Amino acid sequence: AGTFVRRPASPVPRWTGKMAAPMDEAEGGRQKAEEGDPGPGAALYGNFTNYYRFNPPAQRLRLLPAADLAAELAAGGGGGGAGLLALDVGCNTGDFSVAVYKHLCELGQDLKLLGCDIDTDLIQRATDSNPYPESIWYLTLDVMDPVWREAALRPHLDRWQRASFDICFCMSVTMWIHLHHGDRGLLDFLRWVSGLCRTLLIEPQPWKCYRSAARRLRKLGRDTFDHFKTLTIKGDVAQKIQQFLVADCNMELVRCFGNTNWDRSLLLFKKCSLN
Repeated sequence: AGTFVRRPASPVPRWTGKMAAPMDEAEGGRQKAEEGDPGPGAALYGNFTNYYRFNPPAQRLRLLPAADLAAELAAGGGGGGAGLLALDVGCNTGDFSVAVYKHLCELGQDLKLLGCDIDTDLIQRATDSNPYPESIWYLTLDVMDPVWREAALRPHLDRWQRASFDICFCMSVTMWIHLHHGDRGLLDFLRWVSGLCRTLLIEPQPWKCYRSAARRLRKLGRDTFDHFKTLTIKGDVAQKIQQFLVADCNMELVRCFGNTNWDRSLLLFKKCSLN
């Protein structure tokens, strides 16, 4: 996947898929390989075919009190007649999209959620299994293609007469963008996604995941990621993402909900007041 990627006419091959999900789930990968699945190493862009089998949504939602999320969204003054609009970037087969939708709707939230993913096969699976087609939609999208994302997202926002989403979810997306688009690509993505929403929930992968991804790529007999050796944003990646969002994207950190089982921070940001 590159910055200028044609919209795929057929399902995206397993080598050029979704920019989400971790690559360091060794135990999950071994189990998948034993069952005939190609395993984590075969999903070079994070487009794992059975991702939620080894990273179920409940592992994240247990750290995300629905009342706290709902209160933060309400404090921002979003919603209005259209209800709350959410975007799940890198949604895979939509399991987290559905789970977080139910998580918030249990508190009476009127939520409409759009999930996007570059892998056409995963989006088809998400669409086919969608239990809430009146409130959750999915589309194929390379978020690093500015022309494509405008064409894909603008009609959805216009439909609800909105200029932005109330909340964007970015669950283990940043490493894949970083590895395939470099430091500049990561910062461009953060700038774009923070400008697209009032509230941002982001789960960056730590640096150890980058090393695991590069190691698995070498085991496949392939060259390392083009940008891996030239990245200057490394070490405490989550902290550096936080610093950039605050200093350059007019966001403020509201809360860190803690770390998932894969040692990834769940960070909630909101747009700063212009006053």
